[in-house]
Amino acid sequence: MPEASPLVAILMGSDSDLPTMAECARVLEDYRVPYDIRVLSAHRSPAEAATYARDAALRGLRVIIAGAGGAAHLAGAMAAYTTLPVIGVPLDSSPLGGFDALLATVQMPPGVPVATVAIGRGGAENAAILAAQMLSLKSRALRQRLERFKAELAQSVEGKNIRLQRKLFPDLAE
Repeated sequence: MPEASPLVAILMGSDSDLPTMAECARVLEDYRVPYDIRVLSAHRSPAEAATYARDAALRGLRVIIAGAGGAAHLAGAMAAYTTLPVIGVPLDSSPLGGFDALLATVQMPPGVPVATVAIGRGGAENAAILAAQMLSLKSRALRQRLERFKAELAQSVEGKNIRLQRKLFPDLAE
């Protein structure tokens, strides 16, 4: 979304993480939240990652979403260098199915918080929604879009319940 200054950074440790982290971009686009997306590595390009985190607020970013698998240090590295909220997305890119990334992301030392979401695509989607919720504290329009989303979720569940009841109890259907 290059037309507006990005408010959210979507970072990933490798370009192989894009299929999962693209879910963040899709959700942010749905909410019309401008973002920056890039590959940074806490291990392979630590100086660049540190500079990105240090300068993030000066560039107008308000939330950082960092996805990584395996040792999953990217979110923690970002949190070490910024006071912006950081959301970690554990990716299932290792033989352990993302459990290692989940533990690495959630086990941050006191003073270096990283909000951690679920492993994989669902986590990437929730990370973007959480970022939008944080930004909605200062944006009524964004808050209203989120409220519509929550209402649509509730309607979807009600529709599923009605279909289930009709399937299980066809004689009781109106």
